[in-house]
Amino acid sequence: MPDHAILPMTSPSRRALVATAAVLLGLCIDLRLVAGDAPIKDLILPGEAFLVEGRPAFVFWPAEDKRTTPQPWIMYSPTLPGLPDAHEKWMHEQFLAAGVAVAGIDVGEGYGSPKSQALFSALHQEMTGKRGFAKRPCLLGRSRGGLWMTSWASANPDQVAGLAGIYPVFDLRSYPGLAQAAPAYELTLDGLESQLPQHNPIDKVSRLAQAKIPVCLIHGDQDATVPLKANSAEFKVRYQTEGVENLVKLIVAEGQGHNYWEGFFRCPELIAFAIERAKAGVK
Repeated sequence: MPDHAILPMTSPSRRALVATAAVLLGLCIDLRLVAGDAPIKDLILPGEAFLVEGRPAFVFWPAEDKRTTPQPWIMYSPTLPGLPDAHEKWMHEQFLAAGVAVAGIDVGEGYGSPKSQALFSALHQEMTGKRGFAKRPCLLGRSRGGLWMTSWASANPDQVAGLAGIYPVFDLRSYPGLAQAAPAYELTLDGLESQLPQHNPIDKVSRLAQAKIPVCLIHGDQDATVPLKANSAEFKVRYQTEGVENLVKLIVAEGQGHNYWEGFFRCPELIAFAIERAKAGVK
């Protein structure tokens, strides 16, 4: 095609071509995954990568002599390409050393939407129904993983032993913003705004408080990406409103933002909490 015939980036035809190409690329990637022509997921620790409902999933296994039945475990999010990453490796090693497995599923940029929740339920069924895992894992959400874990936990409180979070997002308005989140919920911006209390994870926290789900969060007080006040601090306020503030441990990392500070991933309180709650989920 000659240069003068190239469609403007903003034209409807150009946008349609780009959208079609993206769909075809995604289809090719999915077919390669199913066919086994590409790695399902690269893992930072010994474990297994597999598919659940056609989506990449993983499990980090403790050493054979540390495994039990039912197997205590942590459900991790967000399981996206490259996550969990090397910054978290030491933390996950502590879980495995304690006999706690870690598993997750790549739901894409689901932001806690109903479709992403269905995939978490599929992972839960895979692990508990087929692999002998405990019915109640501890959920661990890093950053936008907080949206994932809170939405699923509030819909399934009887299947949750505890929640842990590393600078977690709870309010869609903080991240990714309603305009970006709306398509994941299959809504327009106006539609999501009008139904926000129904969908926004922060507005579901009261259900977790009423179910008396223990929580441990670590969050930087200089976080400009996921502000402390609107997210982890507000989470604690919601528990306080329900009269169970004592069930939330909020660790404020002074002077820290949304970054790779080692203290986020080597926090002894959070690691001990996740291990204790994962093991409590066996009972």
